Amino acid sequence: MSWISDTHLRGLAWMALSLVLSCVLTALAIRYARRNNVVDQPGQRRSHSTPTPRGGGIGIVVCGVLGLIALPLLELHIDLQLRFIASIVLIAAIGWIDDHRPLPAWLRFVVQTLAVGVWLAPLLRVALLPSSDASALGTSQFETAGVALLLVVLTLWSVNLHNFMDGIDGLLATQAIFVLSALTVLGLRESTSPHPLQLAMWIAAILGFLPFNFPRARVFMGDVGSGVIGFIVAVAIVWQTSMPEIAFASGFIAVSAFVTDATCTLLSRMLSGRRWYHAHREHLYQWLTRTGMSHARVVMLYMGWNVLVVAPVLWLINRKVIVEQDNAMSLPSGLPWAIGVYALAVALWICGKRYCARRLRSAGAATRLAHASA
Repeated sequence: MSWISDTHLRGLAWMALSLVLSCVLTALAIRYARRNNVVDQPGQRRSHSTPTPRGGGIGIVVCGVLGLIALPLLELHIDLQLRFIASIVLIAAIGWIDDHRPLPAWLRFVVQTLAVGVWLAPLLRVALLPSSDASALGTSQFETAGVALLLVVLTLWSVNLHNFMDGIDGLLATQAIFVLSALTVLGLRESTSPHPLQLAMWIAAILGFLPFNFPRARVFMGDVGSGVIGFIVAVAIVWQTSMPEIAFASGFIAVSAFVTDATCTLLSRMLSGRRWYHAHREHLYQWLTRTGMSHARVVMLYMGWNVLVVAPVLWLINRKVIVEQDNAMSLPSGLPWAIGVYALAVALWICGKRYCARRLRSAGAATRLAHASA
């Protein structure tokens, strides 16, 4: 196939090596966590019933960063992205420390903001320059500043929402593999782009971690892994939106399951007057497990959304891109489809919460009746 080059083949070889190394590092992380008591204990706000080591995501981070360093050696036209790597290291470092001893939320947020600022430094620098310099890029300084602020906010939200959604066995890892795989496949349309190979390195690293986390978790990813994955997903979407061969809304559609659950849960807590920044068990995936569903079944429900809704929509909107390119027409953004996908996701989130509430009320009533009969 024309889009598979020698670089891609060498990349596949490195992916295989990365997957094996990730397995080894995850196994070592489990031993380290047990020796140093880096363990999540069961509790009221936890979805597991046995003490489980955390911090296994360090293997993902190490393998992903090594992949980014190896790529310039595989192909000369791929540059070593030091700012990108530095941002990853900052987010991983604060997460690793937090896995060992809880840090104040404000400190984690400051370091995450710094990391995002390092990655977006060129854009932020342009936003702060005189308007004539910003205009050289074809936009006003106000517009550039608006885009920079939006990217900072969305990237920070991605970092934290992926941390929120890392609460049951395998959910974050499988979702990350799906999203990054979808964007990698779509990115292969642009044969000169290094981004598909960069994302593939992270897919391999997460695949190496997955057997230790699903279907039964022997280790949790921890903040060191979840924060970095959230950052990588945000970067991947930014990369994707810059590729004219791909429908603009593709990345936002790909992450719809997590974005809907995390955002709706946060808004519902804020609107009800609860302390939204405190730990809780009110995400839909947590409600589903409280009704008695196994972690594996809940993960399959989320993957069912990806396979039955997200994947067909991505295929459809990007098929239209090819057709309209052939007809020399402007590229569609896919925005109407994204609105429809999120509307459906919100409706399902509401229905899911109501279903869980009914199940829990019925179970509570049955328990009280059993105690009364006894």
